[in-house]
Amino acid sequence: MNYGQEYEAALDLVEKELSNCFLKDGPNKGLLDAMRYSLLAGGKRVRPVLALKFCQALCGQMEPALDYACAVEMLHTYSLIHDDLPCMDDDELRRGKPTCHVKYSEWLALLAGDALQTAAFERLSLSKRTDPAANARACGVLAAAAGCGGMCAGQYLDIMEEGQQLDEARLTQIHTWKTAALLKAACLLGVIASPVEPTLEQWAAAEHYAQELGLAFQIRDDMLDVESTAEELGKPIGSDAGNGKTTFASLYGLEKCARLVAEHTRLAQESIAGVFQNTEFLCELAQSLAIRIK
Repeated sequence: MNYGQEYEAALDLVEKELSNCFLKDGPNKGLLDAMRYSLLAGGKRVRPVLALKFCQALCGQMEPALDYACAVEMLHTYSLIHDDLPCMDDDELRRGKPTCHVKYSEWLALLAGDALQTAAFERLSLSKRTDPAANARACGVLAAAAGCGGMCAGQYLDIMEEGQQLDEARLTQIHTWKTAALLKAACLLGVIASPVEPTLEQWAAAEHYAQELGLAFQIRDDMLDVESTAEELGKPIGSDAGNGKTTFASLYGLEKCARLVAEHTRLAQESIAGVFQNTEFLCELAQSLAIRIK
């Protein structure tokens, strides 16, 4: 299979599994509907695909990581719901659709995000595709990425420092926590799910790949917030500038940002070269994200 076919195969595996989530009838159906609305709203599914493909890079199979892949997408979706809330970024459009709080109300969106976060850890801890020791380790990795030393820390700094002119070091710190941390968790979850035990070199390579991929992803995202349109991106553009946030685009300009995206992408690709048996897909994924238009 070529890169596109491989991506579609991984995506199809995840989409089918997610489509079966939160379907029960009952007095909490409204909550489940709000959870499903955001979880199944589309998107590239980069994080679950990374989990599946890192597992495959170690053991030759994606299926052992399927529960972990679903869990990381649930947690990612929770973070998007909360990021969009009026008390955070106050966005009304996500993936081309009304955001969860616009569709269902602010209080229900808050609960839907909370429930998706806890569902992610339930999915990890109860997985039958992996053993209990792996599940416990996976819970620890995802919790670290999501909490006060990961996404929440990044979001805290992002909001606290609105209106301030940030330097490169501070901006990199924010997005190491806010963006790269969950990408890193996704890669490591794939490594943990593999029945083939990773070497220390492979573990470190997965972390390094995700860190560089995360910075490239964020810089490209900042560029698109300037270059693209709301119709193309499926979400509002220019909101960072409107909120007085320093971005890589405002700090460097688009030309330098393009060079930085290429450099971080190269470093991501180099970090896994020769460490895993087959890295072609992961290298092509990094390249595709570097040149994405939405």
